[in-house]
Amino acid sequence: MLRFGGDYNPEQWPEEVWAEDLRLMSEAGVNMATVAVFAWSRLEPEQGAWDFAWLDRILDLLHEHGIDADLATATATPPPWLVRAHPEMMPVTADGVRLEFGSRQGYCPSSPVYRTHAVRLARTLATRYASHPALKMWHIGNEYADHTLECFCEVSAAHFRTWLEARYGTIGGLNAAWGTSCWGQLYTGFDQVEPPRTAPGPVNPAQLLDWRRFCSDALLELFEAEKAALREVTPDIPVTTNFMSILHGLDYWKWAAAEDLVTDDAYPDPADPESHVAIALSYDLMRSLKRQPWLLLESSPSAVSWRAVNAPKPPGMMRLHSLQALAHGSDGVMFFQWRQARFGPEKFHSALLPHGGTATRGWQETLQLGRDLKALAEVAGSYEQAQVALVLDWDSWWGLEAPESMPSDRLKLKELLLDWYRPLHARGIAVDLAPPGRDLTGYRLVIVPNLYLCTEESAKALSAFDGELVVGPFSGVVDAADQVHPGGAPGPLRDLLGVTVEEFWPLHDGVTQATTAGAARTWTEWIHATDAEVVARYRGGELDGRPAITRKGGVTYLSCRLDDPAPFLDTVLARADVHGVEVPRGVEAVRRAGHLFLLNHTTDPQRITLPQAGTDLLTATSRQGEIELAPRDAVVLRLEGRK
Repeated sequence: MLRFGGDYNPEQWPEEVWAEDLRLMSEAGVNMATVAVFAWSRLEPEQGAWDFAWLDRILDLLHEHGIDADLATATATPPPWLVRAHPEMMPVTADGVRLEFGSRQGYCPSSPVYRTHAVRLARTLATRYASHPALKMWHIGNEYADHTLECFCEVSAAHFRTWLEARYGTIGGLNAAWGTSCWGQLYTGFDQVEPPRTAPGPVNPAQLLDWRRFCSDALLELFEAEKAALREVTPDIPVTTNFMSILHGLDYWKWAAAEDLVTDDAYPDPADPESHVAIALSYDLMRSLKRQPWLLLESSPSAVSWRAVNAPKPPGMMRLHSLQALAHGSDGVMFFQWRQARFGPEKFHSALLPHGGTATRGWQETLQLGRDLKALAEVAGSYEQAQVALVLDWDSWWGLEAPESMPSDRLKLKELLLDWYRPLHARGIAVDLAPPGRDLTGYRLVIVPNLYLCTEESAKALSAFDGELVVGPFSGVVDAADQVHPGGAPGPLRDLLGVTVEEFWPLHDGVTQATTAGAARTWTEWIHATDAEVVARYRGGELDGRPAITRKGGVTYLSCRLDDPAPFLDTVLARADVHGVEVPRGVEAVRRAGHLFLLNHTTDPQRITLPQAGTDLLTATSRQGEIELAPRDAVVLRLEGRK
C-alpha cells in the first residue's frame, strides 16, 4: 500500500467540521494522517493539566474510517506557560540576542528544561495511546534545524565543552586539533572554550567545524531522548522525524541510523523549470540513507507560504511531482496540509482541501491523485541499488564552506553535486548517494564531486572500489581536524590519484579557463601528474599546458570544475558500461524495481521510444514502441517479464 494523506490539524477547527473532514478523506482515498505536530499547548494548556479528549476523538474517528495515524509527540513548539516559567530555554543568537516566543521551535537544543518536559510529554502520549489501533508511526519533533539549528547561550556553551571533552579527552588534545598556536588561541582549560560567537575577525575554522558537528549531535540527542521514551512503552511502533531534503545543518547519515523510516519534506518551486532536478537529487539521498524505501511526509499541493513570490502549481503539476517522489523510492505521498488554514503564518499555504472546498481544481486533483496511488500500489516496498553513486560527506561540506578561511567561497557542495547529477538525471541513469566510508561494492561508477576533508579511512574505502572512480577538485586537502595533510593535497588520496597539487587557482566570477576537455569555471589547480596519465590539459593563461584531468588505472582526477561535464561524463559512462534511457530534454526516466516511470516536466507533448514494452499502471493499457507523452503527464510501466 502506498501512503496518501497529510498533516491534519483538527485543533484549528470546531468539532462540527471533523465529520466532514473524515468523510472527504475517505472519498479521496486518504489512508494516513499526521496529527498533533504543534499541539503541545492544546494537550497541556497548563503544566500537568492534560486535555486528551479531543485527540482521543480524532484518533477514534481516523480508525473508524480506516485511516492510520502518524502521531506526533507535539514537541516542535513548547507552550507559553513553559517558556514564561523558563525564559532561559529560548535560543540565543551569535550576537547574544535571546529570541522571543511567538513562532515555533522556541527552544535551546541543549536546554535540560526543554528536554525534560519533551521526554515527559512523549512518554505520556505513548502510555495513553500505546494500544490505540490507529497508531502506526511516531513522529518526533518536526523539521529539526528549520528555525533552530544552534544556540549560543551559557547552557549551550557548557554542553559544547562537555562534547569537546568527550571528543578530545584533554585540553592538550583540543589545542592540537584546533591548532591554537595560530593567532595566540592556546587554551589551558575547557572552561575557557566558548561557542563561536560573533568575534572581531574570522573564527578558528576547526572550532567552527566542531561547532557544526556539535549542533547536529545536540539536536540528535533530543530526538534520541524522545525515541527512548517511546521505545520503553511502544517498542514495536516505528519512529521517524521529517527531514528537509539536503540540509546543510544536520548530518543525515548519522540521523537516519537513528530512525526506523526515513521521511522527508520537499517543496520544489513551481516557478523554476529545473526544480525537478534538484529535488530528484534529494529524493535519491532519502532512498540511499538507509538503502530502503522512504516516505515523502510533506509536500505542497500548490503554492507555499514562505517564498518571496509563492507561485501555485499549474494543473497536473501536483500529480507529476507526486509520481516523481514514488519513482525515486517513496512509498507514498503526504502533504502539508489536509485542510487549508484560515489563520496563522500558513493561511495561504495550499492544502488537499482548499479554502474553496470541493468546488475547486485543487480538490479534483486530490481525488485524481488518490486514484493514481491505488493503481500504483504494487511499487510499494520495492528497492534496488543503482549502478552509479555520488559521495556526500557532511564533515567535508561543513569544512568546505567555512567562512573567511578558504581559497575561494565559490565552491558550494550542492552545486558540485548537481554538476554531475544533472547530466546523469538527463540520461535516465539511476543514482545513489553514499558516505565516503561505505562499502561501494556493486556500483560500476562512483563520483566524488568533492572530498575536502578526507581521512585515511575514507581514502582506503575509495581505494578498495574496483569500478570507475572520478574524484573532483579540492579533495584530500585536510584531515578530520581541518588541518592540511602533510605534503598538501590530495593527502591520503595521493597514491590512488597519482597526482600532487602545488597550488589552488580559483577563478573569479565570469572568468573561464580553457582546457582540452572544455571550459572550466570557479576552480582550477596547478598539479603534477606523478604517476598518472594526463587526459586533458589547460590551454592558455598561466596554467597553459599543465595537466587538468588525469587518469591512473580506473581512477580519474579533475583539478577543475568543468562548465559542462556531460561530454567527459559520457566517456566515463562508456568505460563503466552504464546505460540509461534516452528521453527528450525535460522528460525524466526513472527505473524502480521492474517499473519505468516516464515524467514529462515540460509544457509541450513529447515523443518517446520506449526501451521495453509494458503495461501502463495509470491507464491499465499496454504500451510499446513510440508514444506521445502529454505536457506534465506521466506513464508508469510495469515492464514485461515482471509481475
